[in-house]
Amino acid sequence: MKSIQISKLVTTVIMALFSVVFLIPLLWMISAAFKYEADVMTYPIQWIPTRFHVIANFKEVWLGRVPFSLFYWNSFKLSALMTLATLFFSSMAAYSFTKLQFRGRDAAFILLLSCMIIPNEATLVPRYLLLKWLHLYNTHAGLILMGMFSIYFTFLLRQFMMGIHNEYIEAAKIDGAGHFLIYARIMLPLTKPILATVAIIKFIWMWNDYQGPLIFLIKQKLFPIPLGIQLFKNDYADNYAVLMMASLAAIIPLLIIFIVLQKQVIKGIAIGGVKG
Repeated sequence: MKSIQISKLVTTVIMALFSVVFLIPLLWMISAAFKYEADVMTYPIQWIPTRFHVIANFKEVWLGRVPFSLFYWNSFKLSALMTLATLFFSSMAAYSFTKLQFRGRDAAFILLLSCMIIPNEATLVPRYLLLKWLHLYNTHAGLILMGMFSIYFTFLLRQFMMGIHNEYIEAAKIDGAGHFLIYARIMLPLTKPILATVAIIKFIWMWNDYQGPLIFLIKQKLFPIPLGIQLFKNDYADNYAVLMMASLAAIIPLLIIFIVLQKQVIKGIAIGGVKG
């Protein structure tokens, strides 16, 4: 028993050391964002600034020549709308593949899963041509259209729903409920943990998406945060303090989401991975 406890203690210490190593870049970024530019590259590193320049750096990011607030709004709009659309369509598809009985259901699901082996890069040209044909190229609507559905999250939701007993559905049918009412009133409340997980992961993915906006957006006023940071890099190449403040502002929503809801994410992934 004592040997097991010692082993757990050693493992915990090793993992804590690894965590510190991985956190060093983040800590340096936070430190640099609070400094004067002249103090950023001092050696040895001043982890706690001796002179604070945080207010000026903050104003330069949000009120400077690069419209950071517009990029922030664009990222929030795109991420939120694509997350809501994915929750709706993927959950309905998962319900259909789990609780509805129709000919070819399993074959259709296998065919859908097979599309996961196709890398996104292989579909860039067809998607580009499709958006041009639909007159949605260089619009947020085009990006949202491409991000409304996810095969991976459909699979994750289906795995969870397979663990929900069909007796709930049969009882609702006896009471006269149709499939949409069963989906809205029974399935969605029972799948809250996995829905929260899907929402968090999808939001983070879309917030960090660089390739999609880079290929399908041209106008600067439509750029989200990842492309906005690139503009900061071009305009403030010699000012790391402002660059680090912009980077810090870009990741704050993701840090808050993960810190507040990390247990929900881990629980949802664990449950979704073992159902079925």
